[in-house]
Amino acid sequence: MTPAGRRRRESVRVQAAELYEQETKPSEVARRLRVSVKSACHWHQLWRDGGREALASRGPSGSRCRLSPRCLEKLAAYLDEGPAAHGWVEDQVWTASRVATLIGRKFHVSYVSYSVSGATRLMHRLGFSPQVPARRVAERDERAVTAWKEATWAEVKGPGRPAGVTSASRTKQGSPGSRHGDEPGAGEGAPRS
Repeated sequence: MTPAGRRRRESVRVQAAELYEQETKPSEVARRLRVSVKSACHWHQLWRDGGREALASRGPSGSRCRLSPRCLEKLAAYLDEGPAAHGWVEDQVWTASRVATLIGRKFHVSYVSYSVSGATRLMHRLGFSPQVPARRVAERDERAVTAWKEATWAEVKGPGRPAGVTSASRTKQGSPGSRHGDEPGAGEGAPRS
């Protein structure tokens, strides 16, 4: 959540506390503050148990970063060095799983046990974005691929459908002679002369 979003949420909770002090019902608080009734009822319970202080923000949610500011600086420097400097020579991209592995190796902190999403968030925080390596065969012959696309694929693909009127329906259109004049809707779809 952005800082502005946190401030708005804090402001809404303060307004809710003021309304509860005026004995406003939670459903009315929800309507006035444009929040769910469930949230308003939860806030009302918190307010009854602990007053305004119970509705105060406790800061951003989520787990704290496991790396100190000094370690974060070191990690940014390691990322600047590139993957090859740390043993990944097949391509020069930082994937989230590689960064999680690097964190484990250098700082003895396991980001892998949770998932690579923590490493991804950490990379974004440091101004990096995880990359997805292109999966290509090392022995790939680009000239052979181009020749195949131009000759063999064109032959296999075929010319395609001829241009013309087509229908998206799988059913046949009824012939005008099969329509009965005394049925409901008769004549509505008939072409005009």
